[in-house]
Amino acid sequence: MSLAIRKAQRSDVPLILTFIRDLAAYEKLEHEVVATAEALDAYLFGSRPAAEVLIGECDGEPAGFALFFQTFSTFLARPGLYLEDLFVRQDARNRGLGRELLSELARIAVERDCGRLEWSVLDWNEPAIAFYRRLGAVPMQEWTVNRLTGDSLIALAKAGSGVRSITPS
Repeated sequence: MSLAIRKAQRSDVPLILTFIRDLAAYEKLEHEVVATAEALDAYLFGSRPAAEVLIGECDGEPAGFALFFQTFSTFLARPGLYLEDLFVRQDARNRGLGRELLSELARIAVERDCGRLEWSVLDWNEPAIAFYRRLGAVPMQEWTVNRLTGDSLIALAKAGSGVRSITPS
């Protein structure tokens, strides 16, 4: 068995969308996936990429992915990486591919002088939590993730007084 990690290419967009749907099915969140190949192409490979993707392969076949993007820590005054999604297909699990994907992300973080690599995990996903702890990850118990989406996001965007001090670049 051979494992390989590579950077995703534009031609991988359909594969990435399949991995996203497979991950959503695993997390019982299929109803929340509205991603399209067109949107992924634009935001991953367009003029201003919002995220990057690594593809993990087992014996030359795509078997998993990691989607990540840069963050910034004001306390460290350094960039960081945020792992949005990590997924390995069921038939490829327990072969080390997840560890290899995370190891490559850690290497990228170190290479880019990042101060941290962070991600979230669903609290019911005990296999993933145990896996992350074995790697040395520490859960951030004192932090709560907050999210604005849809109508709430739009309402807040419109709620401001209109005062702007942002100058064009």
